[in-house]
Amino acid sequence: MLDIAEELHRWVEEGRDFAVATVVRVGGSAPRDPGAALAVDSAGTAIGSVSGGCVEGAVYELCARALQEGETVLERFGYSDEDAFAVGLTCGGTIDVLVTPVHSASPARPVVRAALSAAVRGEPAALARIVRGPAGLPGAALLVRPDGTYEGSREGGLTGDPELDRTAAAEARALLQAGRTGTVELSEDGAHCPGGLTLLVESNMPPPRMIVFGAVDFAAALVRAGKFLGYHVTVCDARPVFATRVRFPDADEIVVDWPHRYLRRTATDARTALCVLTHDAKFDIPLLTVALRMPVAFVGAMGSRRTHADRERRLRDAGLGERELARLRSPIGLDLGARTPEETALSIAAEIVAARHGGTGVPLTGSGTPIHREAAERSGTQAA
Repeated sequence: MLDIAEELHRWVEEGRDFAVATVVRVGGSAPRDPGAALAVDSAGTAIGSVSGGCVEGAVYELCARALQEGETVLERFGYSDEDAFAVGLTCGGTIDVLVTPVHSASPARPVVRAALSAAVRGEPAALARIVRGPAGLPGAALLVRPDGTYEGSREGGLTGDPELDRTAAAEARALLQAGRTGTVELSEDGAHCPGGLTLLVESNMPPPRMIVFGAVDFAAALVRAGKFLGYHVTVCDARPVFATRVRFPDADEIVVDWPHRYLRRTATDARTALCVLTHDAKFDIPLLTVALRMPVAFVGAMGSRRTHADRERRLRDAGLGERELARLRSPIGLDLGARTPEETALSIAAEIVAARHGGTGVPLTGSGTPIHREAAERSGTQAA
């Protein structure tokens, strides 16, 4: 439900009763990832989406019924090949949807309110809810902070069993640290095996960073593409005449500094994308020497193939090994035949998306490759 946190937070502050349907698990070519949500209030107002349109009507009815009956339910929707108008996903996938009523007197409401408040303020936190478990537990909620502290809807925890609650909080914290949303299976004694509890953990983390080095025309287009993809975008260049707000009105941050020096002092994580557009050795080599030794998601550099060959030689001379050099995506971008800055930004953004999800970058037509890959963040269990 955290993907519609702003609207739900407003509903909570206004004192509205509502039910929220959240995607718990997806299979095949389902259109939305775990965590996608649709909510319906007591007046029948709906926000959000769980399927991009395929099963919204049926989920709306489930929410309305949950509001009336006060019961948490788990429903599966899948493809129907017998009736084109039957409730099902026309894309051929399946989704499990958890529908939870959030009444003013619900024990979970204070926890949900705190989770929504944290999400609206941009504070890291994980909301864990019981999807499957003994009677009376489905729908119970636990809010977990980055330091491991937690608050829950049942005796201050999730289940009323302190040991099990601590295990659930530790699992939720692990997913939060990875910036992932997914499910966790726990037995009733807290062991990592199915049969006891299934938890849905939604992680709220600050947006991933994209740092664009080089205040060139191509960078302005890439900034816009990065913002479109949900990144917090920084432009860094050592030349103050180029690194200006006038040239980069869409950037979240503009930094005037030597790129390698800035990269050493700024915060990055395993989701960060570094895009080097300077194609100037005096900037590129010190910067890439630092970047290729950092645990970031993506390091790409612009330049011709001749520039790339010269760059690799210089990086080897700087002490980088073959494993580190293999991380460098250069020339940056997919082969789209791009010419303009906007087309080039699209090719770079496409490569970043492909790298994030394990895509090949080849046309889907005739390829036979899956449209939606079963990435680790979708299965979201013990891999965390």
